[in-house]
Amino acid sequence: MNIATFESFKSRNYRLFFTGQSISLIGTWMQKTAVSWVIYSLTHSTFYLGLSLFASQFPAFLFSLMGGVVSDRYNRFRVLLATQAASMIQATVLAILILSGHYNVWIILSLSAILGIINAFDVPARQALVYEMIDDKKNLPNALALNSSMVNLSRLIGPAIAGFMLEQFGDGVCFLLNAVSFVAVIGSLLMMRLPKYVDKVHTKNAFGELRDGFVYLKQTPSLSFIIIMLGAVSLFVLPFSTLLPVYAKDIFKGSASTFGILDSVIGLGAFAGAIFLASLKPGSDLKKVLAINTLVFGAGLALFSHEGNYPLALVFATVAGFGMMSQVTVSNTIIQTTADPDMRGRVISFYAMAFFGMQPLGGLIIGSVSKWIGTPDTLLAEGVIGLIIGTLHFRFLRRERLKAKQAVIPTTAQAA
Repeated sequence: MNIATFESFKSRNYRLFFTGQSISLIGTWMQKTAVSWVIYSLTHSTFYLGLSLFASQFPAFLFSLMGGVVSDRYNRFRVLLATQAASMIQATVLAILILSGHYNVWIILSLSAILGIINAFDVPARQALVYEMIDDKKNLPNALALNSSMVNLSRLIGPAIAGFMLEQFGDGVCFLLNAVSFVAVIGSLLMMRLPKYVDKVHTKNAFGELRDGFVYLKQTPSLSFIIIMLGAVSLFVLPFSTLLPVYAKDIFKGSASTFGILDSVIGLGAFAGAIFLASLKPGSDLKKVLAINTLVFGAGLALFSHEGNYPLALVFATVAGFGMMSQVTVSNTIIQTTADPDMRGRVISFYAMAFFGMQPLGGLIIGSVSKWIGTPDTLLAEGVIGLIIGTLHFRFLRRERLKAKQAVIPTTAQAA
């Protein structure tokens, strides 16, 4: 780690965003952990764990493309402010229902679906707005890597706190603290001094602009490949997290604290990976980093899957977390730094669709498959698929290099 690791903190708006979002994300991960624990405690079913992931993320898949159009057509700051306020209301309602005892699994799933719809509009606006927060645009990759470190540090802290709160004070407190945490991010947004928003002239309707985004992506294979691979990882590998309560409760014979620790060490690995990314020199080959870390992710899951020794399993989970982090962060960085500014929101919406849309479908698949072949073998299969996807990344990079060389040869011949 060096001074350059925190270069983007020179921008006041980004410092505010980072601080507020960090506090809010700790609450978000507390709520995610509590939701998984409550649902598994109510149902003792891996299928319902998968259904929980489906309910929270599939609506984001359905509405994310429209969210990208909204991000490109309207004031992203106001869109983000609205989505954060809506998320706060959702968390408050959930906290009231849990604390009063008037809830069941279907109520929790329904509120999770509402949050998924909110996130469909939140993610494109939030990710695209980071570009406007950075004064020196060359620091954008650093800012996005620090964003990931923020997410993963909160994943490290949030579940650990949630595990303690679940045991000592009950599940309702986790939801209440999440609701309160949104005060920090909304406050930080209101304190920002962003460039004055200039309303754009739109010659096409929303669906026409959506089609333009699809055509742009189709004509840019370097971006479309990244999004397709992220979709594959989200469908077959990232849903491993739905099985963690099974490992905590049934395989390691633990409690809510065991689950919190297990989730936290994955966050620790991901945080370490994010700091590693933030420390990379400008101009580093991020596509190669993504390919390598996909292999690390797959290997970590495969090693964790059948490990009965709890301390050693935590080590392998940390390794998996390190590799997992790149799937979202590096993909996002490549998109943000190479996509046309006028298309950024729409391209991010395709990225969000691949990330949020495939995971819930994968959660249902993984939950069902684990009932058929068992949880350890299911996780092993996910690790193997991760290794295959990493290999495909390297093959694509090799083809890109060959095309680049072939394009240079005719140019050199003409010059001679």
